[in-house]
Amino acid sequence: MRTISLCLAAWLIGGNALAQSPAATALDAVQQSGNLRVCTPGDYKPFSFQKPDQSFEGIDVDLVASLSTSLGVKTQWVKTSWANLLPDMTAGKCDIAVGGISVTTDRQKKVYFSTAYMINGKAPVARCADVAKYQTVADIDKPEVRVIANPGGSNERFAKANFKTAKLTIHGENITIFDEVLKGNADVFVTESAEAITQQRLRPGLCAINPEKPLQYGEMAYMLPRGDGVFKAYVDQWLHLAKATGEYQRTVDRWLK
Repeated sequence: MRTISLCLAAWLIGGNALAQSPAATALDAVQQSGNLRVCTPGDYKPFSFQKPDQSFEGIDVDLVASLSTSLGVKTQWVKTSWANLLPDMTAGKCDIAVGGISVTTDRQKKVYFSTAYMINGKAPVARCADVAKYQTVADIDKPEVRVIANPGGSNERFAKANFKTAKLTIHGENITIFDEVLKGNADVFVTESAEAITQQRLRPGLCAINPEKPLQYGEMAYMLPRGDGVFKAYVDQWLHLAKATGEYQRTVDRWLK
């Protein structure tokens, strides 16, 4: 009986030790490797945009630099596309994904999201002469209206869910999609308010329509590995401090004001 009791005690102690052993987390892996691997499409001003020299710039690029500094590591950019963003994240090709990513329940099924860092709903972009025509979803969803959308992200999902009557074209290049509207090849493109405001500045003749009153509520956050609560807690805490110290707002203001 004493032998059985000793064996049982040893098993319980061993079991507790295993239960208490820390699970693998990207927080440790990133610090050990010295690199934070960051997936981004890099075609979405003002969040993340790849320049001709292959470097990146934007709100999320500056914020990720701050996150990397807090971890004591370098940023390693992993170029992806909107269609491949989620597969690349779930395949472990990156530790975090950024670039103006909308929070959706479909994505949430496969990844964790950081705390939302921006409220940024959908707003139409049209030629300034046509602003009065496209104030609502009902105004846009008419047979004579040519809607354009980029593939693989929330813009395409929004367009397909809301525009059943309008003529919808999926345009594969997000960088040139605004030019299609400006040239008259399309009438409306619905995207995040922040991007609509940015492109309005960059392309005279284009207007963001009611970006302060979006067609759909939306939040932006960073994609993180599913199940890694330790890394998510770190990123959330870093983001909280960035907002509390004013660093976050200064970064956003550099790109949106």
